[in-house]
Amino acid sequence: MTGANSDTQPQPQESVPGLTNARAVSLDRVPIRTRESGVTLSAWQLSVESDQGQGAISLVEAEAGEGWYRGDGMFLGWTAEHLRAAYEALRPRTEESFELHQLG
Repeated sequence: MTGANSDTQPQPQESVPGLTNARAVSLDRVPIRTRESGVTLSAWQLSVESDQGQGAISLVEAEAGEGWYRGDGMFLGWTAEHLRAAYEALRPRTEESFELHQLG
């Protein structure tokens, strides 16, 4: 039996395939610019740390309630489906403690 219970540590969030010990650091409201649009859009940026490194997933809000996901850092190159699944698994819930920064 090993001294540290590394296999039995509680995980407050669902696991994300390909990442170990992934955890949300902050959820920030950020401005986003795209090549396709001449206006600044808003996004929720979820900063994440894991054993594999750091990264962020942005949920970009478009018109008509539509949106898309964009990955940075360790999430660069992930498919939209994987980004959405990771965002939903890691985003803080209201009962969890996290930093919330809203531009305004």
